Amino acid sequence: MTIVLNEPGVDGLTGALDALRAWQDDRTPLQLHPGDLGWAWALGPERLAAAVRTWSVDGRIIAVGYLDAPDLLRLTTAPDLRQDGDLARRLLADLDDPERGVLPPGKVALEIPDGALLREVLLEAGWNPDEPWTPLRHDLTEPVKDSGLRIEVAGPDTAGVRTAVHRSAFGSPAFTEEVWHVLAAGPAYADARCLIGYDDQGDAVAAATVWSAGHGKPGLLEPVGVHADHRGRGYGTAMSVAAAAALRELGASSALVAAQSSNSAAVATYRAAGFEPSPERLDVGRAA
Repeated sequence: MTIVLNEPGVDGLTGALDALRAWQDDRTPLQLHPGDLGWAWALGPERLAAAVRTWSVDGRIIAVGYLDAPDLLRLTTAPDLRQDGDLARRLLADLDDPERGVLPPGKVALEIPDGALLREVLLEAGWNPDEPWTPLRHDLTEPVKDSGLRIEVAGPDTAGVRTAVHRSAFGSPAFTEEVWHVLAAGPAYADARCLIGYDDQGDAVAAATVWSAGHGKPGLLEPVGVHADHRGRGYGTAMSVAAAAALRELGASSALVAAQSSNSAAVATYRAAGFEPSPERLDVGRAA
């Protein structure tokens, strides 16, 4: 098969999102999700498009990669081609050739789903196991327990509250109300909700964004944060419970989240919220 590497541009992002929606599966607990691109839409569609690459055969997208950081590419493929040798070898060639514009030269890490032949091909080519991650999954077959917080879905009138919690939680001054409006205008946000959690005094103490991939498919928590003035009171757990409940209302089969295995506090928070850890998964890294 003839595999074509593409720079999709802004007009091609919808096609990449559609492919990612179709590939989501509860058997693959950590792979690039449409919500990952949806959250990155806050940077602006042009900047996001510059960080996305697709591979296609006869017009069908069979792989999508997103450069989430200068040294981290998150890549997934059509499930039926995860063991395809031609695709794995083509991806290796494109990843190792900086002139093809997929990865910069030097030290980089790659996130790929378990069960992909590409992992074995990369390791044989001299790449190495890298950062360990713990995927966690909350089954949504049954109703989710009450979070104990008053939950509000953020909209244009409360975007300032949502973004203020985020800035405090992550020390990220860039997530302004104006940026939220860019985020909410993206095509992935039609299947998403920004949630604000309030305590008994009416203070906004935590926030989260949840991303559905469609009815009967796993949804994603990205991100979850607690206001710096309200930490240590269980609000991270409560917000994670509320996020899972929101995804169930959106028709998701499960709620997914991932944390660096070294971040034991985050893993413990999600476990307390009813998320079950899946086997640890390692990125694959290339030395400088």
